[in-house]
Amino acid sequence: MKAYQPVRKLEVLRCLGDGSQVLVGTLAQNATAVFFQYHLDYLARFASLSPFKLPFNAQLHQAPPEPHQKLHGVFADSLPDGWGMLLMDRVFRQQGLLPQQVSAMDRLAYIGDRGMGALHYRPALESETATTEGWVTVDTLGREAQALYEGNTNTVLAALAQAGGSGGARPKAQIYIDPAKPQLASTKARTGLQPWLVKFTSRNLPLGHEESLCEAAYLQLAARAGLRVPEWQLLTADSTSGAIAWLALRRFDCTDTGRYHMHSLCGLVDTPFREPSLDYEDLIKITQTLCKSVAAGQELFARALFNLVGLNQDDHTKNWAFLMDDSGNWTLSPCFDMTFSPSPTGEHMMAFQGYGKTPPLTAIQQLAKTAGFSQWSDAKTLIENTVAVFSDWPSIASELGVSRQTRTLISQQLVAQQQRLSALYHL
Repeated sequence: MKAYQPVRKLEVLRCLGDGSQVLVGTLAQNATAVFFQYHLDYLARFASLSPFKLPFNAQLHQAPPEPHQKLHGVFADSLPDGWGMLLMDRVFRQQGLLPQQVSAMDRLAYIGDRGMGALHYRPALESETATTEGWVTVDTLGREAQALYEGNTNTVLAALAQAGGSGGARPKAQIYIDPAKPQLASTKARTGLQPWLVKFTSRNLPLGHEESLCEAAYLQLAARAGLRVPEWQLLTADSTSGAIAWLALRRFDCTDTGRYHMHSLCGLVDTPFREPSLDYEDLIKITQTLCKSVAAGQELFARALFNLVGLNQDDHTKNWAFLMDDSGNWTLSPCFDMTFSPSPTGEHMMAFQGYGKTPPLTAIQQLAKTAGFSQWSDAKTLIENTVAVFSDWPSIASELGVSRQTRTLISQQLVAQQQRLSALYHL
């Protein structure tokens, strides 16, 4: 990386579905704020990137100071959190910079074209990762990610830094693989390779090295419940890592040749994701408006039930996303990060009609009505089916290699939750 110069201006580009790029507009910052202005040609040809909070016109728009580090939510979505931010901070430290010196604009320049979604930023910060060939084994990435996450090293492997632009707290990597040879990966897009996100494990995670196995089991359960899930596979883990397998997810922000524009819920409505801030009712209404679809609201109701029954209480506003195609049509993304994740207090990050846990029957009935169910009996059947699906947890988890101890621990909590909900909703 060259001598540090704070970034003052960035061009924002969008990768379209065919792989071509268009100039969206310009980001600029002064000593107090960040501003964005759409390019006139983009305004004439395409649709708004963020229709709720960023006006779609040629004026200069100042970003709010909170909650996205002085960025507009749509651009903050390009930045990682948790694991990706840890990697970025370590790289900056290796270059002699403290994280406190680095602005959000600097971080966007560091991401360049390596973030999730369709937005790219230039000029990108130059670094040693930009000059690597990009080929690496998944085992190497997994070992390095685990060592860094567990505090056994402070040095970030160049390939890991190049692949670490995604969000979430768990160690992971964005890679491109040949389905026939999934253990050899590229950190750069190449002809014939597919984009995947691999989630690694650590003994320091709540479920230790079984996190990937348990999430894979929940993906199977979600599919049986009728939810849309991304394509996934389990990759055999390095024998020295302590894990059996790592979960790989086919990236749904990518087309065969280009990208979809992806926007998180928290970025769309400028709300913080690290604290409870929205209700499922808000999410359903936002989705119905954005996607112009009653069916999308009903799909969200089904996902809310899955989280309620399955004790996925880490359902914060960054774990919901929307995709926009080149014509400006929005759809709800496939579900992600839906796994066994109870909170210490038993409270969901997303409330159910104001209730953080065990919402009463009246709350679920009102939520079903908001979602577009004209008959409570239809929504009740959906609840009953979701509860029935989770009875398959022991067998699915066993098939995937989850230990008896972990299967039993989770089963006990799932059964207790099913009993509570059955009594509340007269199932």
